[in-house]
Amino acid sequence: MSVLPDTIARLDRVVGQQLERQVRDHHRRRLAKLGHARVFDPPDEGLWAAGDPPPRDGNRLDVLIDGEHAIGEICAALKRARSHVHIAGWHVTPAFLIERDGGSPSTLRDVLAELAERVAVRVLVWAGPPAPVFEPKRSDVKRVREQLTRGTRIRCALDARERTMHCHHEKLVIVDDEVAFVGGIDLTSLSGDRWDVRAHPPVGRLGWHDVATRLHGPAVADVAEHFRARWQEVAREPLPPPRPQPPAGETTVQVLRTVPDGTYEFVPRGDFRIFEAYVRALRAAQRLVYLENQFLWSTEIVELLAAKLRDPPTPGFRLLLLLPARPNNGADTTRGQLGRLVEAAGGSDRLLAATVSSHAGTRTHPLYVHAKVGIVDDRWLTVGSANLNEHSLFNDTEMNVLTDDAELARRTRLQLWSEHLELPLEQVAGDPARTIDEHWRPIAQEQLRRHRAGLPRTHRLMELPAVSRRTKRLVGPMRGLLVDG
Repeated sequence: MSVLPDTIARLDRVVGQQLERQVRDHHRRRLAKLGHARVFDPPDEGLWAAGDPPPRDGNRLDVLIDGEHAIGEICAALKRARSHVHIAGWHVTPAFLIERDGGSPSTLRDVLAELAERVAVRVLVWAGPPAPVFEPKRSDVKRVREQLTRGTRIRCALDARERTMHCHHEKLVIVDDEVAFVGGIDLTSLSGDRWDVRAHPPVGRLGWHDVATRLHGPAVADVAEHFRARWQEVAREPLPPPRPQPPAGETTVQVLRTVPDGTYEFVPRGDFRIFEAYVRALRAAQRLVYLENQFLWSTEIVELLAAKLRDPPTPGFRLLLLLPARPNNGADTTRGQLGRLVEAAGGSDRLLAATVSSHAGTRTHPLYVHAKVGIVDDRWLTVGSANLNEHSLFNDTEMNVLTDDAELARRTRLQLWSEHLELPLEQVAGDPARTIDEHWRPIAQEQLRRHRAGLPRTHRLMELPAVSRRTKRLVGPMRGLLVDG
């Protein structure tokens, strides 16, 4: 009776392995032709990505967790602008409430229009897909530009230089070349309201967990120069080089990008150093890999993680993943890659994949994990716009910041874990493996048990189940082979 299922499982495994190998080989061939072969096998010479821009000393980097904190700081910085404001995003919503404290909320358009009366305001957004196959449609984006610019001095350019079926995905706010915000938060309400608070109470709408950073110091010029280069090609308006900034702190920061080849004249062969940085860090991991991400499609990233699970570098090694319960696409792809990691872990306690919900009492509503955070061994931290899929690592425009500030990496992890576990900082500040085994795992597994039994949840955490069939994870790689070019 078990012959047919076993045969299907074996065939499933063979097909899955072959297709994933083809995807990895395809990416290697493509990037090798462009002169970027090193990103797959960088030398063991540290955790910084090679090339420009290099790591910059003398910065202050603040990690801003969740929309209330991040958007509040962005709004405050905008209102202090003296020279110019530059914004780049996947999408913006003119009516997005960027200021919600007090008795008179302010929309993004209101704030930018007022600013534009005294400083230059430039907004650069993705033009939308060439065919109306997914949002935001080009007609919708043109309407956004009209709403932003009509009756104001705001300049808005639509960037249509994307690769087929891909997009401009970075999220940047630059004020006076003195402060830059880099992260995962778009100033939009499309697909969900980015404004949410640490407690994530169920309020009748899709909750949103996200992370951004605020950067002061010399590395700001790298963010500003990237915006300048894109704006000059798209809007055909020359801009002066960004003003170099004096030291503002003691943190070393490297600005990383994904820019696909053939998209811009300023980087014709592309830039894939976000992927390179992840390769370096995951390969070097010894004790802990903690990833918050919207997607887990990349077969290259999963291969690195699976190798760590099969042959752990230390007895206490742990891989902890926080992912959305229902990503807006690619759910089977992510779950299938989790199945591969579960197989690599071999029944050990080295792996836990979890998700979070908006929760209060016995009420549980959806919460979308949109953050893109990587922490390795509490000594390597990256935050930005890049998901762990072929889109973000090879085909969309993205920007992350990277630091080796161990104190900041650990503090960020503790703040995130305190939020997700609903525990005070001191209770999550011990050994990471013990915290995962004594807090994360029991809570997450109990909530999954309650969910499957149809019982009310009692906590926001829940273990995220994988899928057993390998073919369930092939949608993303197959799509990648079709549209990577």
